[in-house]
Amino acid sequence: MTDDVHAHGARSRAGGSAEPGGSDEIGDARALELELRAAAADRDAGLSSEAPVAADMNAPVDRQLEAILMIADQPQSLVALAAAVGAPVPVVRQAVDRLVADFDGVDGTVRRGFELREVGGGWRFYVRAELDGVVEQFVEAQRPARLSQAALETLAVVAYKQPITRSQIAAIRAVNVDGVVRTLVARGLIEESFTDSETGAINYVTSELLLQQLGINSLDELPLISPLLEDGADGFGQTEGIPDGRV
Repeated sequence: MTDDVHAHGARSRAGGSAEPGGSDEIGDARALELELRAAAADRDAGLSSEAPVAADMNAPVDRQLEAILMIADQPQSLVALAAAVGAPVPVVRQAVDRLVADFDGVDGTVRRGFELREVGGGWRFYVRAELDGVVEQFVEAQRPARLSQAALETLAVVAYKQPITRSQIAAIRAVNVDGVVRTLVARGLIEESFTDSETGAINYVTSELLLQQLGINSLDELPLISPLLEDGADGFGQTEGIPDGRV
């Protein structure tokens, strides 16, 4: 009898039941709880090593196009936009029309300070013409006092090779020049001349302001580069619009 009492007390301390099968059920529940906790811990530990979240290709086409055009620095054709969002060109065309209408507003009330404009066979965001003065004032206040070395080198490439595209400048300098070109455009030293009908690339040329800053009347007065090179090479090579020997 004493043995029976001790056995019952042991089961009670362990949380078991005096009923047949009670201890097994509780043990299984605890085992399952431990497995679930371990799985949760493994999942949390592996979050940092998981692959990046996939792009939300289920978002409305209008939203996808707006996001792409927000960061595009050159006009994007309907075909390029269609390929980017994986939608038929007619669907993209309709979405672009909806964006234009949304930005322009209704009843003559403009809703945005920018507009979606078709230029050179492609679409790109532009500041509205009536707000050019505000933007110009802001840019003027943000301008640095001096040009950086990178800006000076890029300006020299444009001066001697114009008209020239951003990719051609980058090929010569062997670095990305997007930010520098934007700075030079903002400061009025270079400007957009035309857009290539085949590639859609914008060609840049120097401005009248640069001539004023350099104190010259035309590009013909730019100094020769070849005498400055030790090997006597022709610098940037023959440049359209600049007389022979200028480089």
